[in-house]
This record gives sequence, structure tokens and C-alpha cells, in this order.
Amino acid sequence: LPGYTEYGRDNGIRLSAVWLTHDPEYPENLPAAPLVRYGWTPRGELAAVYDRSNTQVRSFTYDDKYRGRMVAHRHTGRPEIRYRYDSDGRVTEQLNPAGLSYTYQYEKDRITITDSLDRREVLHTQGEAGLKRVVKKEHADGSVTQSQFDAVGRLKAQTDAAGRTTEYSPDVVTGLITRITTPDGRASAFYYNHHSQLTSATGPDGLEMRRKYDEYGRLIQETAPDGDITRYRYDNPHSDLPCATDDATGSRKTMTWSRYGQLLTFTDCSGYVTRYDHDRFGQVTAVHREEGLSQYHAYDSRGQLTAVKDTQGHETRYEYNAAGDLTTVIAPDGSRNGTQYDAWGKAVRTTQGGLTRSMEYDAAGRVIRLTSENGSHTTFRYDVLDRLIQETGFDGRTQRYHHDLTGKLIRSEDEGLVTHWHYDEADRLTHRTVKGETAERWRYDERGWLTDISHISEGHRVTVHYGYDEKGRLTGERQTVHHPQTEALLWQHETRHAYNAQGLANRCIPDSLPAVEWLTYGSGWLSGMKLGDTPLVEYTRDRLHRETLRSFGRYELTTAYTPAGQLQSQHLNSLLSDRDYTWNDNGELIRISSPRQTRSYSYSTTGRLTGVHTTAANL
Repeated sequence: LPGYTEYGRDNGIRLSAVWLTHDPEYPENLPAAPLVRYGWTPRGELAAVYDRSNTQVRSFTYDDKYRGRMVAHRHTGRPEIRYRYDSDGRVTEQLNPAGLSYTYQYEKDRITITDSLDRREVLHTQGEAGLKRVVKKEHADGSVTQSQFDAVGRLKAQTDAAGRTTEYSPDVVTGLITRITTPDGRASAFYYNHHSQLTSATGPDGLEMRRKYDEYGRLIQETAPDGDITRYRYDNPHSDLPCATDDATGSRKTMTWSRYGQLLTFTDCSGYVTRYDHDRFGQVTAVHREEGLSQYHAYDSRGQLTAVKDTQGHETRYEYNAAGDLTTVIAPDGSRNGTQYDAWGKAVRTTQGGLTRSMEYDAAGRVIRLTSENGSHTTFRYDVLDRLIQETGFDGRTQRYHHDLTGKLIRSEDEGLVTHWHYDEADRLTHRTVKGETAERWRYDERGWLTDISHISEGHRVTVHYGYDEKGRLTGERQTVHHPQTEALLWQHETRHAYNAQGLANRCIPDSLPAVEWLTYGSGWLSGMKLGDTPLVEYTRDRLHRETLRSFGRYELTTAYTPAGQLQSQHLNSLLSDRDYTWNDNGELIRISSPRQTRSYSYSTTGRLTGVHTTAANL
């Protein structure tokens, strides 16, 4: 910045533009490029902002009498929002021509906000100047929420509309939250080092997450609540980006970065590399993966994605309006899917294959009417807090929804079928009733973990029970059926789960059956399965970890892929089971060929399956 930049009186100097004049990552002969430009009024007020394509993206209008008082602004392609002020310089009206407008009424320690739907919200404040806080809020439905703050303005408690209080305990010196106690009395605790970095957190279930940092303040180790440890490594003391991570299995992934913090390469635990190319503005222009798979991206002068091309040259293109809304998607076969928007950027009409779906919105931006491609309508109604309360579908069926003071669904009506939803103090679902009868029930232990789910089937209570280890991992599922009158146990079956030393689930043990074991490599890629001590299946994978060979007994299934990554063929060492797959330019499956038959698929212009034709090989 200029040497005469200083605090104090306005010297009239304004930043007019930022240019990229030199980039060490690119050849010296690249021309200088504009990044952003600013326009100013004669009084030194910001009037306009232009992006790197010299397109105006923001504009501002100011009061003729009061310098610096903004009375209107707009984003390119959007309506202008205007403001009115009182004699004290406070905003009294916000006028949105295509949406909600607001009025603001000021009283001592009270602000009333009314929108153009006549919904009113009242904010009650305490304190002065920088310590003024909203301590009570009256919502449009009449409900009230409250907040408490300490002497320096830090949040201490919040009481919801149902009168339940959540308490916050900030550190006296740093203000960082050290404890949160929820209305049901359960607490979470947070601990920090002398640099105010989080070092551990204990949840309401008692499980702890821990973090370690190096002398530069960078994260070097993170221990998850289940005990899994991830380590982060850095290649120099000046980098905030890790060059490698080691997960709980001991597998290492490595990354390289550009001088600007852009990911250049990612090497997985098997040594397979994904490379990323960027343009001089930092946008990804190509992704190169193993097995020859690449994807290429193109952008316009505004930085908007305009095309994506795969390895086979299939290209999808994108078009935008002045506001930056995506208006057209052009598929590789040339078909076009379009979207039209209202003034605020909400989609009002989508057209695909000549079929159109339209949406209507109210002033609050809520969908109130949806018209399908065949002209059928669905309508929606909302309460004053924007919660859906009624939906009338294409078939004329009406569903209604009721919420409690805190916004949870407590009752739904579907053409006479009434369902009630019940919750505990922690807002966990406990049971659901249909026509007054309990349909399902959920139970939890003192840690908050789900212990069983039950429902009634043909008069019998069917229950699934869950068990956990001390790390919170699922160790067992037990299914039971009880007699409807006596509650006598009629049937049960249990499946147990086990984990390897690295924390991966690797064994399932059903009642009275041999264990099923998963064999993995790296960070958990499946390489085989065993039933007891008997091998069931083995998998061979390519450099993208896709299955290429499946061996089971005396059979082998070979799988191949197209250059674009689609399934190309599956050949079993029994010729009658071979299959070849053919795809069109849009990525739709159009043919499956085998020695016995050929099955062809046809699609509408909207991409929906319209026909399946099977031809036997002997015809």
C-alpha cells in the first residue's frame, strides 16, 4: 500500500483496481490480468464493484444529504434493495421489490421488526454500546426465547420457547466455552492449551476427543472418541498444510501443494496418485487419476464453469445468465436442459426434453405451488415461522403437519390417518403412535445411545436390541419376538460384531453359524471374505481400487471398465455368463450383451427409461 496510508482524516485516496502483474508459477510472458475494479462517487463513496471480466457485480446508491449513508444496493441481475432512515440515522424500512420488505420500530431497549406479510418479531435488549445484547426475542407465533450474558457480554444461557435452558460456561480469561449443559442435565466439556487451541472435548456420553499440536500451532495428532488416531506431518515449518496423514490402520496418504495452497497431488495408501492442474486464478482445470482417467474443466472470463470433458472426449457444457444462475446444461449428445429463475434467483421453471416443471413462490421465498411435467399440481402451506403445515399432492391427497414450540414435528395427518411423535428431554424420538396405538418405540441408555427399537407386527412385539463397547462401537444386535398377551419370548436371534486392532469392523458372528470375516488392505478396501476358516471370495483391484477379478471356488469373474470409468464387461470362466455393456454419449446404459441374449434400453429425451427389448441369441 502507499506510504501515506494512515489512520485519521480521510485523505481522499481510494483503491481503484487490483491487477495480477506477475505470477512466479507461470511464464513471464503472460499478460497482466485484472482481478477486481472499484468505482467511486465524487464524494468518495463506493459506487460499483467489477469482477475480473469487467462485469459490474455490485452497485451502491447514497443519500444526497448524508455522506456515506447507503440508501440502495443491488447485485447484478437482481432487484435493487432500498433503505429509509429516521432522523437518528437508523434504518426504518428495507424495501425489496420482489420479496419481503421490513419495517423497524425503535423504542428504549426494544426493536420491533415487521415484514410485508405482517409477521412481527420483537427484540428486547440490555446493556449499552458494544455490550448491548438481545436478551429476549418474541417470535411471530407468540413464542419467546431468552438469552443471558455475563458482565462482559458473553453468552451464559439460552432458554428456548418451551422454557428449557441450555447453559454455557466461558473461560474467565479467554471467553472460550469450557462447558455446555443441555436441558436434560447432560454436559459436554472443552479444554484448551495456552494458545486457545482445543486440546480435548468430552461429549455427554463420556467419550473424549483429543488433539495435539506442534510448536508452530499445527495439528499433529487427533484421537477420535473411539480411540482411532490420525497423525499429520508437515514438510517444512512454514507450511500450514500437511504433506502426509497416517490413519488408525497405519496407512499413509501424502499430498503436495502449490505455493498458493492448491492441492497438486494426492497419493493414497497404495501409492496411487491423483494429480490436479490449476489455472492462474486457482481453478481446477484437470484431474488426472490412475488407469488413464482424466477430467478437464473450462471456465469463462467470470470464473464460471462452462465445460467438463472426460477422457473419451464427451463434453457437458454450461450456460449462465447475468446474475450467475445456471440456465442451461448441454449434454454430450447436444440435448439441452434449461432453468428459468425469478428476480431473486429461485428456479421457477425447468425444462428437460421438452417437458416443463414449474414452481411458484410467495413473498417469503417459500414454494407454494409445484406443477409437474404432466400439468398436475402440488400446493404447500406454511406457518408464520416458515414451517410446512400442509401439502396437497398431485392426487388431491392432503397431509397436515403440526409442530411444538421448538419446531419438532409432533402430529401429522394423512387423510384421516393421525400420527403423533413423542420426544424425551434431549429431543430424541421415544415413540410414535398411529390412531392412538403405539406403532414404534425407541429407548436409549444413560449415555444417549440407542438400545432398542420395537414395533407391533400382527399383534406381536418385535424388538431389535443394540449393544456397544466402551468406545461406542456396535457390538451386537439381538432381535426378539414376544407373545402379544403374555409377553413370553417366542423367538430371538443375535448377531455379534468384532473389530480388528486398527478399529475396522472385520467380523460378524450370527447365532449358531460360523463367523463371517472381512479381509481388508490399506484404509479398509475389501480384499476377501471368509466363512469360519473357509475362504469364500477374494478380490483383485486396479489402481483405482475397483474390482477387476473375483475368485470364488473354481470360478473367476473378470471385470473391465471403459476409459471413462464405466463398466465395460464381466467375464466368468463359464462362457454362458459373459456380459458386455454399451453406453451412449450421455452415460446411459443402452445394451447388455451375453451369449444367451441381448438386452437393449431406450430413453426419453428427459433421460427416463422408456423401453427394454430382449433378443434371444437363437432367434
